[in-house]
Amino acid sequence: MRSNKFKIRLLIGIAIVAFAFIKKCNQQEVNPYTGRKQTITMTTDQEIAIGLQNAPQMAQQHGGLHPDAELQALVDQVGNTLVRSSIAQETPYKYEFHLLADPKTINAFALPGGQIFITYALLAKLENEDQLAGVLGHEIGHVLGKHSAERIGETEFWRTVSTGASVGADMGGLVGGIGQQTLLTNGRDDELESDDLGVRFMIKADYNPEEMIGVMQILKAAAGPNRVPEFQSTHPDPDNRIEKIQEAIKKYRGY
Repeated sequence: MRSNKFKIRLLIGIAIVAFAFIKKCNQQEVNPYTGRKQTITMTTDQEIAIGLQNAPQMAQQHGGLHPDAELQALVDQVGNTLVRSSIAQETPYKYEFHLLADPKTINAFALPGGQIFITYALLAKLENEDQLAGVLGHEIGHVLGKHSAERIGETEFWRTVSTGASVGADMGGLVGGIGQQTLLTNGRDDELESDDLGVRFMIKADYNPEEMIGVMQILKAAAGPNRVPEFQSTHPDPDNRIEKIQEAIKKYRGY
């Protein structure tokens, strides 16, 4: 009797896992802007809706929007110049750039669909407009690369696989761990892809892409000597990113 129950659970688990893989294959698509195949489970309109829905909460977590209209206008100007000069303009996303009041957290990030944020703490560290273009170009790259949408799709896939494994053989923790590691590895790839796209956008908009290296040096200095090793972080080490940025500059300048 116990044997029959185990067999039934095993068959159900296998069916769930098989369903997850079949579903993933059917949901894979080639990103028209990067040429990379991704697992995407939502429409463009859903990406935009998620970004708009979460934008107020993200702003609130960083002290709200910065009150300086001139600084916000500068962020808008640089961001919109990058969009107008690049393939970002060909996307259906509605890019909006937000300067956050947070004076301590050195950060910039993008939500699905085009909501892009930079903290005052980071803006105050930047030395010129070209470095601001490097930061915003990188974040535009995350949107255009559909990185958030891909992470959601991958998370749904591994959650289903983990459920199937748990039902079939009580291995959910193991498979779930593999899924998380895959997400972290892809996250590092996303950062490098966004750096590459950022360089491309900067050159198209006549900004100096060498200044993105300066941004990496600022981030490295801000992190200090106790920064998290690359293999433990979703972000590549700044030195590694600088090397890849230099390669991208040569690639897009044609030498």
